[in-house]
Amino acid sequence: MKLGQLASTARDLFTAKLVYGDAVERDGVVVIPAAAVFGGGGGGAGDTAALPVREGAGFGVLARPAGAFVVREGAVTWVPAVDRTRIALAAAVTVVALAKILSRRTGS
Repeated sequence: MKLGQLASTARDLFTAKLVYGDAVERDGVVVIPAAAVFGGGGGGAGDTAALPVREGAGFGVLARPAGAFVVREGAVTWVPAVDRTRIALAAAVTVVALAKILSRRTGS
């Protein structure tokens, strides 16, 4: 794939549809899911007398649920997604750090 084609493909990929999912309606309530999306990329080309023109490029995307907009009776509210694994990991790291601090104090 040529660099121009890759840039065009990336531009088409990174749209609001990547961040906001399709709205779901049930019993008069509309839910619009949303995600946090991060991405980046790069590319380059080179031509030397010994080698023909070479091109290369790539990009990556990381997406995770962020929450949802809920539309009920004309009012819109934001409901954040709760990542229980991340919360548990943060709690475990905090406990280990506190245990190390306290063991140093009692050991002296």
